[in-house]
Amino acid sequence: MQSSMSSKDYITKEECQEMIDDAIRKHNRTAGIISMCVGWIVLALFAEGLLRFIGVIDPILPSLKL
Repeated sequence: MQSSMSSKDYITKEECQEMIDDAIRKHNRTAGIISMCVGWIVLALFAEGLLRFIGVIDPILPSLKL
């Protein structure tokens, strides 16, 4: 039996490394964008809580006001 794949169907070591590098680059870019969005949300919630704590912003439920 002969193999259905010819030698031109195989990828070289350099092509494989290039595909790996592209996948890592895409992953790092996506992870960076997600981390940036999560960071902004956490910072906004922290700032809002701090402003509510010092009284600049009224409490969400007026019954919680001390």
